[in-house]
Amino acid sequence: MQTVIPRSEHNYVYPEGLNLKPGSPTHEKLKRLVFDYANESYRVIQRRFDSWNKIDESLTAFIPADEEETEVLSNDSRKPVSIVIPYSYATLETILTYLLAAFAQEPVFRYEGTGPEDIIGAMLLEMCINTQCQQMKIALPLHTMWRDSLAYGLGVVAPVWKEKWGYKTEVYEEPLFSLFGLNVGKKPVRQMKEALLFEGNDLENIDPYRYLPDPNYGVHEVQKGEFVGWVETVPLMELLNRERRDEDVFNVKYLKEISSRRSALFKNDDSARGSRYGGTDRFAISESIAKPVDLIHMYVKLIPKDYNLKGGEFNPDGEYPEKWYFCLAADSVIIEARPLGLNHDMFPICVCAPDFDGRTSTPISRLELVDGLQTSLNFMFNSHQANARKALNDMLIVDPFLVNMNDLRDPQPGKLIRLRRSAWGKGVSDVVQQLKVTDVTANNINDARNIIDIMERVSAATHNLMGVMRPGSERRTATEFEGTQGSALNRLERIARIIGLQAMQDLGYMYASHTQQLMSQDVYLKITGETEKELVSMLGNKIQNGRIHITPYDLIIDYDVLVKDGSVPGGNFSQAWVQIFQSIIQSDFAAGRIDIFKLFKYIARNLGAKNISDFELKQMPTEQVQQQVQEGNLVPMPNQEEVSMG
Repeated sequence: MQTVIPRSEHNYVYPEGLNLKPGSPTHEKLKRLVFDYANESYRVIQRRFDSWNKIDESLTAFIPADEEETEVLSNDSRKPVSIVIPYSYATLETILTYLLAAFAQEPVFRYEGTGPEDIIGAMLLEMCINTQCQQMKIALPLHTMWRDSLAYGLGVVAPVWKEKWGYKTEVYEEPLFSLFGLNVGKKPVRQMKEALLFEGNDLENIDPYRYLPDPNYGVHEVQKGEFVGWVETVPLMELLNRERRDEDVFNVKYLKEISSRRSALFKNDDSARGSRYGGTDRFAISESIAKPVDLIHMYVKLIPKDYNLKGGEFNPDGEYPEKWYFCLAADSVIIEARPLGLNHDMFPICVCAPDFDGRTSTPISRLELVDGLQTSLNFMFNSHQANARKALNDMLIVDPFLVNMNDLRDPQPGKLIRLRRSAWGKGVSDVVQQLKVTDVTANNINDARNIIDIMERVSAATHNLMGVMRPGSERRTATEFEGTQGSALNRLERIARIIGLQAMQDLGYMYASHTQQLMSQDVYLKITGETEKELVSMLGNKIQNGRIHITPYDLIIDYDVLVKDGSVPGGNFSQAWVQIFQSIIQSDFAAGRIDIFKLFKYIARNLGAKNISDFELKQMPTEQVQQQVQEGNLVPMPNQEEVSMG
């Protein structure tokens, strides 16, 4: 760990009156705290790197060529050499496709008010957060989180409140004067102004290779731990920009005085991603050009008084534990230090580990479970390929005293092989013989199919879920297909359900809490979907041109997060529901006791249809109809209290 003794003064004003100048006692004590936590966590998690590297290699079709295969390629680049059979990749893609269908449909997060007075606020909160998810493209970091959880055993994200700053063009009027100095009017003038373009929740992925959990707790118990953190590498110029815009960032200028800005723990990329074709380490270019800085982000539970820190509003003496956030740059300079100060009082970290065992901090992943089978599959295919390549070359037994070897080596067709003078007239039957070649790998491809079958049973990513029919000549009945697919979907639904409880529920809760606490601007949102009719009936006077004005104070409500059950629309939905619906509409007894349209919407949604309400006939309330009739906009019809606008 580096020690920085400042050679210059930068006159920083530190928060809460603290002295966090590099080299000061408080700074050094906090620096040691953050680095020690990071070192302890890294010591445990690095044991998993070798296994993760094997997964990285199995997710690409590239194997480094050995000396023999390098010679083969140098002689003829068209000849095949060893490859990875990308069946682990196909498994990963199949499960990811299911998870994307289960969770990424809008709205990603659903909310429900806990009391009657919270119903409208919960609808508005859901609309605001759904807009944030659209703006920040939340499906992309969620996809990475799910992918990491399947490949490495854990996927980690950090929900953060982001502010997008930029420039807006504003128009104002300035006086217009004549040649004689008389005010003859005004003219519009455009002016560029720095402004907050958008604010809302964003999601940052944390690389499992750089994740720093508390190893004393299970992977799903991140909130119970004493600390949690991660390492991020950013350019020095980006840090200077952060310091200019964010009053919580300081000491960045001292980093210019450090020769190396990389962490002792994470100076090199521990992953095998750089070994792929087209893969590179981040900031792999010269440090003198990119000036990368390693940041250790760390959330810590500590007693403020023990570190000369001030306690919060509810802990004025600082004698009880609080959550604080620190950012240590290049193992040497603290550039952020503040109480966490979030209303939910949780570490803003969410982890999903669908194959966790309830105890381990770094569980085995689904792809690791089939990695041995993947290795055997590669061997079966590559050994058969190598044997075929060997058999296709002529393997001859030759008496060099009888044959002109230069003629024999000539690869051209139609060649003439001459015997030596001493062998003239003695025949050619015993001069050259073909060596008998036995293909010991003839059954390798069939054995590979058996390995694939075992991999499917372990992973639950079966043929039919991949969109491939089961091999075999016998016909499959509809009942067999439905039963097999349903069982596989139930296993994937289990994965999705665990992810929903581990990560999606906490994410939804944090998104709502951040919005209530940190949202500063009013928004105008378009009303669509299932809530449109309810909001129009309850807030008709606040809705203009299909948009509603929402202030931050409208969202201060009590809410519950509705966790999706992990099923996908149309996934395991039986056609029996369609038959039930047909029977109901034909039965006067059943139709009189069941809301037909609600049942229809339920069936349609489960079969994959979206926005069913868009096709619903919209009706005008009686009072509004009467007003329109009085104004002459509508013509009344006999015995009709409501007029359809559809």
